[in-house]
Amino acid sequence: METGSVALYIHIPFCRSRCTYCAFNTYAGREALIPAYGEALCTEIRAAPSAPAHTVYFGGGTPSMLPPDTLARILRCLREHFPLSPDVEVTLEANPGTVDPAYLRAARGLGVNRLSLGVQSVHPDELRLLGRRHTWEDAVGAVRAARAAGLENVNLDLIYGLPGQALSDWQETLEAALSLAPDHLSLYALTLEEGTPLQERVARGELPPPDDDAAAEMYEWAEARLAQAGYLHYELSNWARSERHLCRHNLTYWYNELYLGLGAGASSWWGGRRWTNARHPEEYIRRLAAGRSVAEEVEEIPLRLEMGETMMMGLRLVEGVSDARFRARFGVGLAEAFGAELARLVGQGLLEWDGRTARLTPRGRLLGNWVFREFV
Repeated sequence: METGSVALYIHIPFCRSRCTYCAFNTYAGREALIPAYGEALCTEIRAAPSAPAHTVYFGGGTPSMLPPDTLARILRCLREHFPLSPDVEVTLEANPGTVDPAYLRAARGLGVNRLSLGVQSVHPDELRLLGRRHTWEDAVGAVRAARAAGLENVNLDLIYGLPGQALSDWQETLEAALSLAPDHLSLYALTLEEGTPLQERVARGELPPPDDDAAAEMYEWAEARLAQAGYLHYELSNWARSERHLCRHNLTYWYNELYLGLGAGASSWWGGRRWTNARHPEEYIRRLAAGRSVAEEVEEIPLRLEMGETMMMGLRLVEGVSDARFRARFGVGLAEAFGAELARLVGQGLLEWDGRTARLTPRGRLLGNWVFREFV
């Protein structure tokens, strides 16, 4: 990441339908709001603090529901307000089935240079369980269209640890994904979020709960298979074909560096404060039209919490947390700040600490949440 540079996150909260596991700030059936939402985003952008930016990430929701003219307007407002680096990474999340060759050519022409596709599974029954509208054939078509459009950094999101999922099912999904030669893979264990349809089905006994041991076996198999395939494992859930395909935007989060979130429900970490915007797109639009702030839940972050969160996020990286980098930022080393915690975690076999770098052990990677709570 460039020194003094920030990451920009743009939240697009619209979806054609909500997935059964999704607890994100998304809304189905509100497509009519998109033009007004694009205008509101530009209003927020013009009022935002300005700084050089190295990444722009359109997340959601389904950002690929934005018509090309709306996407162009938002990117134009960003370029007018923020000094974007010459090699700025611009990511667009998309669902297979919502993009075609013409759309991806338009997006590439506007400066999008990284595409993240929510593929999730190769199996029709698993896609139905997750409430996904696309097919595996849609995913294959989207990747081919992305390549034809000139996109050289394509990520595939996959989910494992589903209720009743066998290891062989997961292996078939990952092998199918590898056959598409993605530049980046994000592999996520299913989390049952409170109030989601999938969580409620499990609570009613209609589905078995996810099996943590089975999910751990799937994760370990994926680690070995992706190493064999030559992918670089650089974060707990993320692999890249080479260093130039690392997600620079997400590295900002894992290094706990500054980011600015724009859009309904977007979060920011800036100048010692953290805040989240008004969540509902209609409320977000109304406030900006009235010249009112959309920031909510504003929180001052004391130094000790910032240090703990830097450890928590940094330990997600396979490289771990550098003592020199931590000392340069906070004026104290890891042993001074967290000596007792480091010793305890090393004793439990969850952490490696050699005086220069703290990193998770293979066992620690399976029990990351146990480690992270030591620091916050």
